[in-house]
Amino acid sequence: MACVSPPIIEHPGMVRLPGGLFRMGSAHFYPEEQPVHRVRVDAFWIDRTPVTNADFARFVAATGHVTVAELAPRAEDYPGALPEMLQPGSLVFMQPPGPVPMELGYWWNFVFGADWRHPIGPGSDLAGLEDHPVVHVAAADAEAYAVWAGKRLPTEAEWEYAARGGLEGAEYAWGDFLAPMGHLMANYWQGRFPYENTLDDGFARTSPVGHYAPNGYGLVDMIGNTWEWTSDWYRAEHTADTAKACCVPTNPRGGDRAASADIHDLARVPRRVLKGGSHLCAPNYCQRYRPAARYPHAVDTSTSHIGFRCVTNDTQSPQPT
Repeated sequence: MACVSPPIIEHPGMVRLPGGLFRMGSAHFYPEEQPVHRVRVDAFWIDRTPVTNADFARFVAATGHVTVAELAPRAEDYPGALPEMLQPGSLVFMQPPGPVPMELGYWWNFVFGADWRHPIGPGSDLAGLEDHPVVHVAAADAEAYAVWAGKRLPTEAEWEYAARGGLEGAEYAWGDFLAPMGHLMANYWQGRFPYENTLDDGFARTSPVGHYAPNGYGLVDMIGNTWEWTSDWYRAEHTADTAKACCVPTNPRGGDRAASADIHDLARVPRRVLKGGSHLCAPNYCQRYRPAARYPHAVDTSTSHIGFRCVTNDTQSPQPT
């Protein structure tokens, strides 16, 4: 009897990627992207765009979900924190008026009342931002949305495979030049970060999803705009299991949860891998607007430049939303 493959289930708003072998990582930028190694991923579906504010609003309306940024932190989770700091809020980028030391504290402010509905704090709202990526979502918020949608967060390998768009070994999702023939290919910072934004692209913060051309797989905003959560725990570098052809890892996963915590963090909060860079990445700082780029981020912390998109297995049925 001939074997019959199960029918492919269509997933509206998603793109099916066939899976296959690719070279993950880069040897030309940051140490954590090394070593370059071969990886195989199975076929999967991935959201064509990041989850938007409109998408997330439907999720919240259906479930009553309250995001991490809307909850007051527990004192026992943050030893030594002043009582007045234990209020709901999130990290918001604030552009300094002039040159400052290149340290995060000079442009990130924890703003009480900042959350996905109020992206730059109390008094701000989502008017005109319905088709922008949702921000101020912690890892748990992204996972809750994924479960509701009948999906999951991508692994780092799946995310990087998708971002490359079929270009083997290219540094950027569109080739080997950041701005080919002067064309901006993604929403990243123009000018000298963090104090000079020339706004060549017209966007001081996020941009509407799909404003820039899709990559070779038809996916938009895989690079720039917002960082995106993955399901993998961070480790300081890739571990190539072996260089032998017989042992190319298939569907590899990240590091150990406990080991992913920053040893300098008193609360020892685990860190997940972020991918894709954001509108704050610049040629003079954080050149992570590339498929190979990766960054560790505490799972309990939301910001004004982190969003997400979801994936689903090739045979997994979508859930009604």
